[in-house]
Amino acid sequence: MQRPDSRRLVQYALWAFAAALLIYAFATGGYLLTVLGFAAIYAIFVTGLNFFMGYAGQVSFGQNAFAALSGYTSAVLTATYGWQPIAALPLGVVGAVIVAFVVGYPALRLRGHYLAMATLALGMIVYEIAVEWQSITQGYMGISGIPPLGMGRWELNDPKYQLAFLMAVLVVALIAAWRLKESRFGMALAAIAGSEDAAKALGIDVARYKLAAFVIAAVYAAVAGSLMVHFVGFVSPEVFGLHMVISGFMMLYVGGIGSIAGPLFGALIVSLLPETFRAFKDYQDLAYGAALIIILIFAPKGAASLARFLPGSRK
Repeated sequence: MQRPDSRRLVQYALWAFAAALLIYAFATGGYLLTVLGFAAIYAIFVTGLNFFMGYAGQVSFGQNAFAALSGYTSAVLTATYGWQPIAALPLGVVGAVIVAFVVGYPALRLRGHYLAMATLALGMIVYEIAVEWQSITQGYMGISGIPPLGMGRWELNDPKYQLAFLMAVLVVALIAAWRLKESRFGMALAAIAGSEDAAKALGIDVARYKLAAFVIAAVYAAVAGSLMVHFVGFVSPEVFGLHMVISGFMMLYVGGIGSIAGPLFGALIVSLLPETFRAFKDYQDLAYGAALIIILIFAPKGAASLARFLPGSRK
């Protein structure tokens, strides 16, 4: 058996690394601020995915749909109609939640691969709407001139302020996920993840809890989508395409599915690896892919499972 404190030691080391990296970025500035900003946004997105997949044991390939709905709502309202970002963002989240409830109510009666296919179809539908509804979304040309987060004259134009705000939102998102996981609601989700039939026998309303988890995951995705467009200042269908789904899954499994800090560590690792291998030039993608495979082979349960390589720990 592995010593009980080994896993915690690795988690402390990862937290220390993340804190040191953040301090270094604020001290030196530059491109690293942008990389960490994207990592923070994706960590919020993956926290929602983790809530539905890690806590509830379900499968979703359509989280990008809710990010797109909220992101485009914020982009259109601010860039086209002159709304303040602080007002457009909540409206985008509300819209995504309504769609999640309407779609989730019938779709979550499915299980396994059928649920995965239904959520994948949702993401593809929203992507095609973003491409074809050119009078609103501008199609592949995208929407530019999206203002940064702020209100009136107070805008977060400085990358350091933007990163500080994103980190604050991420901390709130992680704390909320932790509180929900430790609550009776989280225990019910854990029971559903173990066995839906057994959960029903215990008197748990499986359909209602699955729908609640789906809607909560949509909230996280919607917040990340709106933050993304205001952070970048531009949006097109590719921003919320299949690449976002694949990146989210990689971050979830690299960091550790089902753990609170897994989305954060996964987002950091997956975001930093391409920059680490940039010196390989033509072989950058090859080195990046090989590194991900190695991580998943030696740490199949995420970054925290590296504790088994500590001295005195048994495999």
